[in-house]
Amino acid sequence: MKRKISDAINVFYQLTKRHFLVFFKNKIRVFYTMMVPLIIIAVYIVFLRQLELNTVKNILLEENVLISEGSSEMKMIESVVDSWMLSGILTLSTITISIQTNNIIINDKENGVNRDFASSPISRNFLIGSYFVFNFIVTLLICLIVLVVCLLYLAFMGEFHLNFVDILEILGVLILSTITSTLMTIFICSFIKKESTLASIIAIFSAVAGFLIGAYMPLSMFHPILRNVCCFVPGTYSCGMMRFAFMDTGLNELTNMLQNIENGPALLEALTENFGFSLEVFGYDLEVGYQAIVNIVCVVILAVMNIFSAKYLAKVTSNS
Repeated sequence: MKRKISDAINVFYQLTKRHFLVFFKNKIRVFYTMMVPLIIIAVYIVFLRQLELNTVKNILLEENVLISEGSSEMKMIESVVDSWMLSGILTLSTITISIQTNNIIINDKENGVNRDFASSPISRNFLIGSYFVFNFIVTLLICLIVLVVCLLYLAFMGEFHLNFVDILEILGVLILSTITSTLMTIFICSFIKKESTLASIIAIFSAVAGFLIGAYMPLSMFHPILRNVCCFVPGTYSCGMMRFAFMDTGLNELTNMLQNIENGPALLEALTENFGFSLEVFGYDLEVGYQAIVNIVCVVILAVMNIFSAKYLAKVTSNS
């Protein structure tokens, strides 16, 4: 019995190791997968950051609040804005990186590699499980690099207000988001047979996913129908949780700063409406705790969906 378990673990390990070797052998693919989220961060810093800060300035004018440039209050507001956007990009990265990493699954199908696996004594469940573990680890590792870049940027700008608990929360949310994204993208890719099809889907995901999860702009700016559609996207809740982990301490400090400023509470309410982490789901405000519950439910649902699609994936694999 122990021998069988040891052999099974060894087979699973060798399969997963093989996926890593194939993936990292293609240096261009690895570089492209890593650069996409970093390019999005660069685009935000160079082009979009000032637009977001202009939105804040308009809110200051509307609420008739006088806060001078370079003041500690304005610096904290800038920190909240940057944290809001960077946390959204980090969450988006778990989706875009995961679906790009699935290229190895489609490549195995198209080149008949899975047919070789199917004709061997290797369990198809081991094969599918090894794909999941490989995707999860690669996605998490690259996202950790993106996270480090985000934290270094906040520190460089003098906007780092995270404590040790905040960092742990960010890591926890990142792991949960990566699990969700991996389950979702593998389920989608179980029905794809060609790399050209995957390339088209990656392009669509890269263009649309950021809006659907509210990474680029608040969902409150969307039409109510579209806002309700976004509620069915698991990444929406991951994004809200990530923003809470990034912004909770900063928002608390900002709240204390604005207490003694005229119209400060009104300004804070307007800011959190545009750069907050609460979600409106079918007309109800969903706090972070409930977002976590919904996210876990999404993981369970996606896991069940993958169990049912696994047979289909194995069938396609064996007949490619």
